[in-house]
Formats: sequence, C-alpha cells, structure tokens
Amino acid sequence: MNTGLHEECGVFGICAPQTMDVAAMTYAALYALQHRGQESCGIVVNDKGVFSSHKDLGLVPEVFHRSVMDKLGQGNISIGHVRYSTTGRPSRSNAQPIVVRHIKGPMSIAHNGNLVNAYDLRKRYELKGAIFHSTNDTEVISYVVTEQRMKRSSIEEAIEYAMYELKGAYSLVVMSPQKLIAARDPNGFRPLCMGHCKDGSIVFASESCALDSVDAVFDRDLDPGEIVVADKESVRSIRTHCGQKKSLCVFEYVYFARPDSVIEGCCVHEARIRAGKLLWKEHPVEADVVVGVPDSGLDAALGLSQASGIPYEVGFVKNRYVGRTFIQPSQKMRTNSVRIKLNVVKSVVAGKRVILVDDSIVRGTTCRRIVNLLREAGAKEVHMRISCPPFTNPCHFGVDIDSKDKLIACQMSISQICQHIGADTLGYLSIDGVQSLTSPELKPQPGFCTACFTGDYPIEVPKEMPKDKFEMKLEE
Repeated sequence: MNTGLHEECGVFGICAPQTMDVAAMTYAALYALQHRGQESCGIVVNDKGVFSSHKDLGLVPEVFHRSVMDKLGQGNISIGHVRYSTTGRPSRSNAQPIVVRHIKGPMSIAHNGNLVNAYDLRKRYELKGAIFHSTNDTEVISYVVTEQRMKRSSIEEAIEYAMYELKGAYSLVVMSPQKLIAARDPNGFRPLCMGHCKDGSIVFASESCALDSVDAVFDRDLDPGEIVVADKESVRSIRTHCGQKKSLCVFEYVYFARPDSVIEGCCVHEARIRAGKLLWKEHPVEADVVVGVPDSGLDAALGLSQASGIPYEVGFVKNRYVGRTFIQPSQKMRTNSVRIKLNVVKSVVAGKRVILVDDSIVRGTTCRRIVNLLREAGAKEVHMRISCPPFTNPCHFGVDIDSKDKLIACQMSISQICQHIGADTLGYLSIDGVQSLTSPELKPQPGFCTACFTGDYPIEVPKEMPKDKFEMKLEE
C-alpha cells in the first residue's frame, strides 16, 4: 500500500485494418492500466484522418461515460493515456494524449516517462516564439517531432530524428492520419510492448495486461531505441537508436506494474515472489505469521512464506471503495486515513510474532501507522521487511521522487528508521537482491536502472533537476 510513490502514466494504441469501435477497445485497455495513473485520462480516435478526442481529470469510468464514448465514434486508429503527474500540475490542460494540428496534418501523442532536458528544450522553442498550453514533457516532445516533420518525408522519420534530441525516459504512441507509431527511448527506462488481435489489429501498450483486456496476443516487447510503424498495409521496425545499454526501471517489478503483466519475458508476480524469497535469505527472523501490505506487498509476503515455511495469512482487509477522491474533512480523519483504507484481521496477528512485508518506505509516515495498527491488534512483535533497497536518490525518469528531503533513508540510518516506524526489526532487500528479481536462479542480472537506490544514473542528468520550473514560471 504505497501512498508515497507514483509512476507517470500508461499508454495504449491500436491500429485496425478496418473501421471499428477502437474507442471501446482503448477504454478497456486504459481500465487495465489504471494503476499506472489515476489523475487524468484521455482517448483520441482517428476516423479517416479526422481526430476526435476527449480527456479530463478523473478515473477512466468517470471520464468516459456512455455519451462521451458515443461522441468519439468509430475509427481505425486510436491512442489512449492514463496519467499521474511527475512534471506538470494536476489540470485538464496536462491530460493526454495531446493533439497537434499543423501544415503536414494532425498528430496525437501519448507519453510515459520523463525527459531530463525538457526544460532546456522548452526554453529553446519559447525563444523561437512557440506557445505552450501545458506544463508537461509531452508537449515539448510534440514540438521536437513537429519541427523535424517539416524537414522529413514521413512522420516516422521525424520521430527518428527527434530522438536524437530527446534525453531521458519515454515510451511513446504517436498517431498520424494514416499511421500508428510506437517508440521506446534508447535506454528502455519504461516498458512498452506490442501484440495483435484476431482481426489483424496491431496494439501497443505499457503493459501486457492491457493486451489481455482487449483479447490481443502478446508478440514482444519493443527493444530500447526501437520505433515500430503500423498502418493498414504493414508493420515495420526502425532500429537506428537500438544498441545502447538497457536500463529498465527495476521498480516496475517491485511496485508499478500489475502482477499479471509480463515485462521483458518475466512475470511480475513471479518477480515479487522471488523478492520475498530473497528477503528471507537476507533477513531471517523467528516469527509465527507472514502478512503483506495490500496490494504490492502481498506477492513478496507469499514468497517469504514459501522460503521460510512460516504460514502466510491475510492480515489486512483493504477497503476497495476508498479511491483517489476520498475526502478527509478534518485533521483527525487525515491522521486516521490508513485506518479507513486498511483494517487488521485481529485473529491473525493477536499474540503473534508478525513479519510484515511491503514494497518500500518513502517518508515513513504510512509505514509507522500500519505497524501501529498491528500493535493495537495485539501483535507481540512486528518485523518489517521491504522488497527493495532504501531510496536515497531522486528519480529523473518518471517517478515522483524528486528530493532527498522527502526520503526518510536520507535522513536516518536503518536502525533509526526501524525505531521511527515502531518495528522490532527492519530489513531491506539488497541491491544484488533487487537485480535478481527476473532470474529463476536468483542471480543479479544486468540491464536495470537502480539509480534511486545507488545514485548511479545510466545517463547524465542535470545537477539540479528542474522538475518544477514550468510551474514556477507560471507563478512569476
């Protein structure tokens, strides 16, 4: 139950061989990707070159009610997006996909990730006279692609050359009047996969669970740096930017992705089971029961139970009806928000030594309240286990960890954190452990970005990451 970390978004695109209800398929896919962003969502439908779009703040079923879906109509290409902001404030103007209309024809873009040079690029275009209507990276990308489009013979060539200027994390779906294009940054920070439907439709998505939701067959992950172009005639790949060192965000396996998704050939559920087994290997302790914090701590808790032989039990019941719009009208209710979201099954923990498993500790506030819930329910001991290393560095690639001041591991030692959250013991998964999550042999694997744990960034990042400069400019 991580309330301190958020990933930027999820993307989906479909290119069908004939006119059909592509909006409905995009809706279903976005529903499956809702965990990647609960702030806003949007869909753009292409019907013979005419773009119809709708986007707003809210969850997928809130934004896309029946009348909206009817207005979107049918088409043969559609892209969709769910968003949580890492750059750009919560506002309708920052919702995606964005639609750009220019002399070479309309274009729509949806983006997952975070550019490290977005501010510099935006400043360059503003000095040329460009006018921005949002504060997100995606509009910056659209200007770079549009500028290249004026020089190149095709939209895919424009994207190919634009990628020389884009630095950071980006998994894109781009729609032109005739084509659907997917592109992944050369480091492959964020996942992006492709598949096909029985009717010949080509689909792209941030996670394979979205393909399952539209009854599509998973084909493969896009390689880092790859551009895939789909139209009515063919599907082709451009590999100009392929070949660099892969740096997939390892936290996709720990927390972000849905357990039923498969990323880079590894089932996320199985990766989290391994995390639990490695936690037991690295931090064994005598205990009576293992419980996980819903939802992302459950799989790791099961893995720890399997490795240790200590029984796994459902220790918490989660209130499924407490959503992102939950109102906390008083300070007392804000303080007790964890009680409203989670309730302890007292008979499971009373009088017992409990191993409590969660995916991470960011600020420590929520974790402390959860430990306290177990104490109040009668737990004799609480041994906290975390399925990733301590966060000690900002993320520049799409996770809203933007300041060391907000990270408890930068302010306290592990023993101090343990005391702060009220646990008897505290154990984090090691760097080697988190790099072993995709290995059945539990051996460290290359190809991951672990910079938020180590400070070793795969690409050069600014000394001062200007994530909020867009907003600061608006306030000046």
